[in-house]
This record gives sequence, structure tokens and C-alpha cells, in this order.
Amino acid sequence: MVLAGLCVTEIVSWGILYYAFAILAPSINSETGWSATWTTAAFSAALVVAALVGIPVGRMLDARGPLLVMTGGSVLAAGAVLVIAWSPNLIIFTGGWLLAGIAMASVLYQPAFAALTGWYGARRLHALTAVTLVAGLASTVFAPVTSALDHALSWRQVYVILAAALALITIPVHAVVLRRPWPGRRPVVSRTVESPGPPASGRQIVSDHEHSTAVLHSRAYAFLVAGMALSALAIYAALINLVPLLIGRGVTASAAAWLLGLGGVGQVAGRFLYQRLIVRWSVRVRTVIIYGLAAVSTFALALVNGPIGVLVAVIMVNGFARGIETLIQATAIPDRWGTAAYGRLSGMLAAPTTMASALAPWIGAWLATRVGGYPTMFAVLAGFAAVGVVFLSASIPRRSTTAA
Repeated sequence: MVLAGLCVTEIVSWGILYYAFAILAPSINSETGWSATWTTAAFSAALVVAALVGIPVGRMLDARGPLLVMTGGSVLAAGAVLVIAWSPNLIIFTGGWLLAGIAMASVLYQPAFAALTGWYGARRLHALTAVTLVAGLASTVFAPVTSALDHALSWRQVYVILAAALALITIPVHAVVLRRPWPGRRPVVSRTVESPGPPASGRQIVSDHEHSTAVLHSRAYAFLVAGMALSALAIYAALINLVPLLIGRGVTASAAAWLLGLGGVGQVAGRFLYQRLIVRWSVRVRTVIIYGLAAVSTFALALVNGPIGVLVAVIMVNGFARGIETLIQATAIPDRWGTAAYGRLSGMLAAPTTMASALAPWIGAWLATRVGGYPTMFAVLAGFAAVGVVFLSASIPRRSTTAA
């Protein structure tokens, strides 16, 4: 019940709060006369807010569970999208996106992953894979649907319809399926993280706070944060700027929307295969290979002009890596330090990563004007991703904490 419900709400929330903007942005700019730089900045500001709000949301999830967080976030999400649709000027438009940022922190992957990790325990990977498999189709479903609506209606009318979909689907589903006892806080049986001395002879009982503090001060965690932030910057700058790259190469806006959607198919394929990969590859190996694949495919997008079949293949490979990247991030904390204090640790990890993805659309557009166009910008992004791979390879603790 929980898993099925979150599969539904995640695909709807991602499709409306994130992917719809990439399709509607050209219409917003042309119909209002607002600068593309500023409308993109408003969207980026929402993601920055989501990153900052994600930290207290993580603590709330640890203490009280996801019911109030995700149900309240759904209400706010629908209201925020209505504000965006109504906005008579850029200031109110930006304010609507700031509200949407709070909603994003409350309904997108972070709270959903916390809910599944808390309730599914050792079976969490199956649950995480299932919800990300379905949510990976958000761009595949909502990019063409939003494009079709955009051709028939104004962008404001499209957002009103999308707000209604959020309200009618996500609010009741969250209110119903998340009503179950929350495991809450529990003591952690662990070893000290990255202790400079010899291995401890026995195991010791530590609190969630002590456990999370030790992890947060470890070098492995610092490398993990830096690597994922750099990689997120490259991955999401490429994602949001893919349509302008394709249009600049002569692809029609409608075809570019479909190509963006095919990246979602690649995401689903990657998540479908992930459980097979973890059997064969260690945490370090699969992290380096998948993030390395994201870097290589981003560089390929800088070079490939056609034919269309090759372009589709590169986009789907990029989506494949992006899809698995989501699961690697979701399981990064348990894979290294166990499930205790997952909300706090994942919230702290998600903050700089989400901040990087928040700034990514604006940074990508800014880079394109400074380096001579979108193809060169994609090459620069590939360089960022490559540095991220180096950091991530060093993010495995010398001796991981094993939480009970």
C-alpha cells in the first residue's frame, strides 16, 4: 500500500514540480516578456529552498514519520503551482516558486526514501528501486503531455490543470497510505567511524546523535558530499539545458520534448537493472562506473549532432546513468554507515546536492553565454562530472559503521 501510493505520488510530483517547467519555460518567456534568465533563476531558487528546507525536514521525518510532512507538502505544492499560474509579475512568480521549493523538500525523493527506508528496513532496496522505476517515467509522461497542453492552452491554464492534478491525486494518497506506525528513534549498535586506532574488540551502543555526528565529521562523508554535489551540478545542468541544446541544433521543440522523455526511459532501464549490478559490483565499483558513464555521455552530447539514432542512444545512456545515480544517492548512507539517523544524514547529504542541482539550470545557461554555446557548455559539465567521480571513489570509509 505504501509503496504503490508513493509510486503514484512521486511520478505526479516530479512531473509537475520539476519537468513541466523545462517544457513551459519558452512559452512563459514569450507570453510574458520576462527574461529567460530570471524565470530560470526563479526555478533554481525553488531548488535552493528545497535543499535548505530538506535539513529540518529530515529531522522531522526521523522523529515523526512522513504522514504530516508529505500530506502537508502536497497541499502546499498544489497551492504553489496555482500562485505560479496566477502570477501577474515576476516577483509573485518567484514567490510561487519559493513556496514550491518548500513543497519539493516535503514530497519528492528525500521524504519518500526516508519513509521506505524506515518501514521496509532490509527490504528497502527493492522498495526504493520500485518507486524510482515508476518515478523515472515522470519526464516520459509529463514532457509530451505538458507539451501537448502547451500547444492548446496558455502556460497559465496548463499550470492550473497541473495544480488540480496535484491536489486530486497526491493529497488523498499521502493522507491514506502513510497512516501507519513509524519506527521512530532507536539505539545504534556500531563501531566508531574511521577510527585511527586498531579495530574495536567489541561493539558499542551509541545514540543516533553520536552516530550521525561521527559520520558527519568523517573524511569519507566529506568526499561523498563533494562528489555528489559536483556530479549533480553536471547531471542536472545537462538535463534542464538539453532542450535548448537540441533546438540550437535544428531539432523542433516538440521533437526535443520527446527526446527529453526518452531520457526518462533510460532512467527506468537503469533502475530496473540496478539490483543485478549490486550483486556483481562493490559500492565503490558501481559508484565510479555509473557516475563515470554520466560524465562520458554528457561529453558525448557536446559532440554528437546526429544522426537521430545516435543522438537518441546517447540521451538514453545519459538517462540510464542518471536513473541509477538516484538510487546510489538514496542508498549511499545505508551502504556506508547503516540505516540509523537516516533522515538527518540523508538530509545533510541532500542539501548541497540539491543546492548544486538547484543552481545547475542557471549555471548551465550562464556557462553557455561565456564559453560560446551549449555544446561547449556540455563539455565543461563533463569535466565537472569527472572530478566528481574522483571524489566519489574516495568516499568509501576505511571501516564502515554497521548499524543494527
